[in-house]
Amino acid sequence: MDNLKFALFSVVVLGVLGLIAYWSISTLQSGAEFAASQKIGQLQKENEDLAKQLVDLTEELKTLSQAQSIEGSISEPIPVTVTPAPTQPVTYKNQSLINELQNLITNNVLMKLKSRGTRVGTVQNFLNIYNNTSDKVDNDYGTSTQKAVTAFQKDQGLNADGEAGSGTFNKMISWLKKQG
Repeated sequence: MDNLKFALFSVVVLGVLGLIAYWSISTLQSGAEFAASQKIGQLQKENEDLAKQLVDLTEELKTLSQAQSIEGSISEPIPVTVTPAPTQPVTYKNQSLINELQNLITNNVLMKLKSRGTRVGTVQNFLNIYNNTSDKVDNDYGTSTQKAVTAFQKDQGLNADGEAGSGTFNKMISWLKKQG
């Protein structure tokens, strides 16, 4: 009986630990994603503060204009032009990947068979999202990566040479932005 209780307790504890491990892995964020989300939050706060300042200054300007008009020093009130508050910057769910792809364009990167490095991992991450797969990101531009890039290029109407350059990266960014 004690063995059964111990076994049942062990199964429950392992189940709870498994759920905690799954939760921690599924909510894990890369450093770049965390930094980007922090920066976005900071910019949104600044944007809200500036919008409040704009409203306050507009009200103050209207008050001053009315006061001068009442005193008779000005025959016509000063026209007040209110500019709308700046719009919130568009943020996409794969914004960090979009930023990484944009850096590849900025740095004029060209990837082909046998290329290696984290930049290749960026393309592999995109291909996993595009193909709805979970292939290993090994930072190695091998034949499977080349075939996946070729298939993407064909789907997007690009020259399907299997090499990833600025045209391919731009199409990848456009596709990600369409996904929201």
